[in-house]
Amino acid sequence: MDRVYIKPVRIAHPTVWCGIARLGRVHSVHRASVRKTHPAVNTAGFAYVEVLIATLLIVVTLLPAIQALYPAVAGAGIHGSRVEDHYQLTGRLEELLAEPFADLDAAATAAGSETTPTTYSDTVTHPDGRQITRNVFLSRYDADNGDSDNNPFTGTEDDLLWVRVEIAGTTDGLETLVSVYD
Repeated sequence: MDRVYIKPVRIAHPTVWCGIARLGRVHSVHRASVRKTHPAVNTAGFAYVEVLIATLLIVVTLLPAIQALYPAVAGAGIHGSRVEDHYQLTGRLEELLAEPFADLDAAATAAGSETTPTTYSDTVTHPDGRQITRNVFLSRYDADNGDSDNNPFTGTEDDLLWVRVEIAGTTDGLETLVSVYD
């Protein structure tokens, strides 16, 4: 009995395989009827399913990344408002530091307490259109704790003032010390 074996051989026509060999004779057989043992056609490029899976993976990983950036984008507006508030405070503090020490000392004495806003407090229009009140607090400052009570606002030093500027209704504020010798 003759041995029959499958021998994949590519011939000139792309749809025809030489596959059945008997006693050295090769018979042409259509590709669909022969079982392939290795790919005979070059499979370059991407399949439609591969492209769909890649697109799905990109979408699945990109959405959380965009959501992670949302607080940064939202924070930009908040940060801009806080920066403008800081400029308003800095501007008012610079104006106070330009005042003569005697005038600041008189306003501190008139206020009577470090928690009472002085006559230097004002209301201005913020660049974003809000009306803000810049409260100014002045008080004599006990730097050396001469009265031994650990309260810096009960001192009787005549040459040092505590100055605080804050925006009413917020915790934003700047403070410094002013000396008669400045």
